Amino acid sequence: AVMAGLQSVGCTPVDVGILPVPALQLHVRRVGAFGGICLTASHNPIEWNALKFFGPDGILLRPHEAAELTDLYHQGFYPRVGGASVQQVRQDPTAISRHLEAVLKTMDVDRIRQARVRVAVDCCNGAASRATPEFLEKLGCEVTAIHTDPDAPFPHNPEPIPENMTDLGQAVRDSGADVGFIQDADADRLALADRHGIPLGEELTLALVVRHVTSRKPGPVVVNVSTSRMIDDVCRETGSPLYRTRVGEINVVEKMLEVGAQIGGEGNGGVIAPVINPCRDSFVAMGYILEAMARSRASINDLRAAIPTYAMIKERIPTRPRDVPVALRKLQAACADAQMDYTDGVKAVWPDRWLQARASNTEPIIRLIAEAPTEDEARELIRLAREVMTPADAVASKA
Repeated sequence: AVMAGLQSVGCTPVDVGILPVPALQLHVRRVGAFGGICLTASHNPIEWNALKFFGPDGILLRPHEAAELTDLYHQGFYPRVGGASVQQVRQDPTAISRHLEAVLKTMDVDRIRQARVRVAVDCCNGAASRATPEFLEKLGCEVTAIHTDPDAPFPHNPEPIPENMTDLGQAVRDSGADVGFIQDADADRLALADRHGIPLGEELTLALVVRHVTSRKPGPVVVNVSTSRMIDDVCRETGSPLYRTRVGEINVVEKMLEVGAQIGGEGNGGVIAPVINPCRDSFVAMGYILEAMARSRASINDLRAAIPTYAMIKERIPTRPRDVPVALRKLQAACADAQMDYTDGVKAVWPDRWLQARASNTEPIIRLIAEAPTEDEARELIRLAREVMTPADAVASKA
């Protein structure tokens, strides 16, 4: 349907096949395409498949561009070309190799190869099922790959969070791997398991990469306002200025380009290195993690131990959009002793913990995130938020 729609208005569609989203984004820039479209549900189950649009720079549409596209759609005026002007679909199988080459070019490949890291990876039968094992083998890793059939259904929910990492944990233990990697279905996000197969939480991916990059070359770091305070600790350690933006890849990317940040991303496992690819890229994340292990000659457990530990809890409150402003004002009043941050929703910040509530962009819910030194303290913040914000007829559930 996408190809036919493009052909009907005179475009020349180029089919690049099944590939990771970051590979498509890099390819759009490298070949000078007018734009890019990916069919993906991102980290969601298959029923959420939709279209993700990119501009000629390979970057997600800016909010004003997305709004303009929506307006054009609702106007319903699409000038068609005559039959003689309909272009044939072209094929281009080079996008994955271009992407892997671009990432490898920036890594200390020789050092990583010498380390001979044993890696277990769960590709979730997603778009990187073939590219990821190839990438890791090029880095000299001993690879145990599971769920690598893109024609098969997702073996589990594709979001790379601890409750979906059971298979990876088993693969790490069975293979004696040094580290476990898990990608979401379109491979822009990465989470880690330690050498015992225990999930390390998707927030740690970015923290480890930021520490590795800025310890060698301090510089600006950009993350969204919902990302763990581990980033604050890392930036203090390396003397790097930290900027926070609204949630959303495009918000982070635009700020990174503005301040010249070499590294940044989102705490959901999305690492962004603009010099390689100005988008979330799990291949960049894997490369930097392996480089950090190789350069320091440290295990993933040792690297994790060098960063302070916090507990983060995420929940959601079903709500009607019109009730969101009232709920946020109630939370603001209940947290009068905190420093308030209104970058995205309401975020109450104390010296060692924080609580955020923001309206979802895609669902009729308010997303709650709390982070504190212990899980009990984080849950107490969530309890406070639910108590003051939840309508009497609504029940909060886990995000």
